[in-house]
Amino acid sequence: MEETQSLDAAINAFISPVSDFITSIIFYSIPVSGVEVPLIVLWLITAGLFFFFYLKAINVTRLWLAINIVRGKYDEPDSKGEVNHFQALATALSGTVGLGNISGVAVAITLGGPGATFWMIVAGFFGMMTKFAECTLGVKYRQVSADGIVSGGPMYFLRDGLKAKGFPVLGKVLAVLFAVMCIGGALGGGNMFQSNQVTAQLVAETGGSASWFANNLWLPGLILSLLVGSVIIGGLKSIAHVTEKIVPFMCALYVAACLYIIFAAYDKIPQTFLLIMNGAFHADAMYGGVLGVLITGFRRASFSNEAGVGSASIAHSAVKTNEPVTEGLVSLLEPFLDTIVICTMTAVVIVITGAYHDVGKDGITLTSHAFSSTVNWFHYILSISVFLFAFATMISWSYYGLKSWGYLFGAGKTSELIYKCMYCFFIIVGSSMSLTKVVDFSDAMIFSMSIFNIIGLYLLAGELKQDMNQYLHKIDTGIIKKQP
Repeated sequence: MEETQSLDAAINAFISPVSDFITSIIFYSIPVSGVEVPLIVLWLITAGLFFFFYLKAINVTRLWLAINIVRGKYDEPDSKGEVNHFQALATALSGTVGLGNISGVAVAITLGGPGATFWMIVAGFFGMMTKFAECTLGVKYRQVSADGIVSGGPMYFLRDGLKAKGFPVLGKVLAVLFAVMCIGGALGGGNMFQSNQVTAQLVAETGGSASWFANNLWLPGLILSLLVGSVIIGGLKSIAHVTEKIVPFMCALYVAACLYIIFAAYDKIPQTFLLIMNGAFHADAMYGGVLGVLITGFRRASFSNEAGVGSASIAHSAVKTNEPVTEGLVSLLEPFLDTIVICTMTAVVIVITGAYHDVGKDGITLTSHAFSSTVNWFHYILSISVFLFAFATMISWSYYGLKSWGYLFGAGKTSELIYKCMYCFFIIVGSSMSLTKVVDFSDAMIFSMSIFNIIGLYLLAGELKQDMNQYLHKIDTGIIKKQP
């Protein structure tokens, strides 16, 4: 173990100066009424608010239309693309529904109290609009090769969309920067962090420091690497076939366990929601007041659903459709399911069980304690959920990184194989090391993606609104008919 520790220390010492510099820029905060407010969170929330009003609250007025599109009621059999609407949604959801829904929510409540739950819901609500914008543009500017392989996402609408607007140099620069950060985020936050947490949960469930795995951390990583590799080697269609099965199961399993815990304490439900509402608008100084709770809730929601980051646009771009707006509508369901449903379930469980009062527990340990406090074996369900959530996140982020890699270095078979082997290797590295600074650096790169992505969204907002109005006109006038 000493070698591992010394290697950890050497890597952390090497990466720390760079990591600290990058994170200090990306997560730069300004003091407001004694609360440190990260500008990157304001950047993400402002975009959601802007598109909510600019696009006339389509996340409310056309929510049922979005559901019907996912159900296949507006499918176009001859459309170009690789996956159907449900598979695209499942793939993108598998990238956002991850450990942030389990441990991230616990962190939010630890820092901001029960009231942070309310502001997470609000952030998820407005995040639906940012997802709509980025995924519509991702489909509009995607490229389809002769063999039917689709490449899309912010790299392409930044480059080609801004070129059409008369900003070719700006578009190219933003696209390259986005792709570089996306690769870094895929290898770090979308990969190493996930494998590290799965391994940590496995060690905890098998005896902690006395576990055989505690001295062989690389082995869970190797097994996980082989599992991930067996899926991603087949490309997006293989990933989609897996995620369309995993995502509904893992969400249903987790939500069912949460509902059982909630209704087991049904007499506390009114009091729990009263605590959440009071905490949202009457927070005490321990949680930084109302502003502190608001920022905590918004930050954790943004971390969880990735609205504005642009990553999901890469997955949604591969959908079979001739109408880009259809996939924009499908994508706005992501923050709804990820934040408003699953994150809220986690938060209510933590509050209704009283687990948030436990000093010394945070993150996944707090959620695990909340689960086992009602049924002592429910922590096993949480362990299964941790594995499935992390596995789904890794295979989805492998695709995001692959498309960014292909944008920068070409999409040939050799280039793709190099990336996939590197991605699988980093799974083993992540499981066997505690790389706090590397993870911080990766998170910074993931959220720096939103800087370049949202600049493009603002510059292309006019044509986005025009495309939306044209599509909705076709729906309302019956030009596009709903299938029975």
